[in-house]
Amino acid sequence: MTSQARSSALLTRSSFAAAVLAAAALPAPAAAPDAAAGKQKAEVCVACHGPEGRSDNPAFPSLAAQPPLYVLYQLIQFREGRRVNEQMSPFAAKLTDADMRDIAAYFTAQVPDAPRKNLEPSQIEAGQAVAARNHCGSCHMPDYGGQKHIPRLAGQHYDYLVKELRGFKTGARPDIDGSMASAAQPLSDKDILEMAAYLAGLR
Repeated sequence: MTSQARSSALLTRSSFAAAVLAAAALPAPAAAPDAAAGKQKAEVCVACHGPEGRSDNPAFPSLAAQPPLYVLYQLIQFREGRRVNEQMSPFAAKLTDADMRDIAAYFTAQVPDAPRKNLEPSQIEAGQAVAARNHCGSCHMPDYGGQKHIPRLAGQHYDYLVKELRGFKTGARPDIDGSMASAAQPLSDKDILEMAAYLAGLR
């Protein structure tokens, strides 16, 4: 890739990130986000993401206890066409900013599920070493519970984590600001498998 092309790609990512941040930072609505209203608006989500956002299907992430800004930003990406999914895109296309805030408030208030994997000490040590070496806890927090617009990873589905990490590495998974794409570049596939197992086993 030429330096001009790299600059153009960075500008495109930066412009989109700015648009997402601007949309999320719109003047506060008259009422605060309503988790009860969000529960009603998220009824269709149960089919994939499970009751109260605790998914039993490894193809779909659990949303329970995710930071509200993370849920909001993902919905904005689906609505704006930055992320495309045959289920999520048409659903998000109909949502207002208030709808998305309500849905985010609902899922944030839910209790996360139990860990997805039971690991041997050697598996924990291997995955923990990969995460530490790549400073994953500096953004996702030391307990991997997430913060602000950064997702909770603890207890997430192993298959989903592997798919997303591989997607960030190859560019198949869109990234708001390019931080995850950069973070995934040094990971080998062995690193991805070990770290995904470790994260899926966290409480």
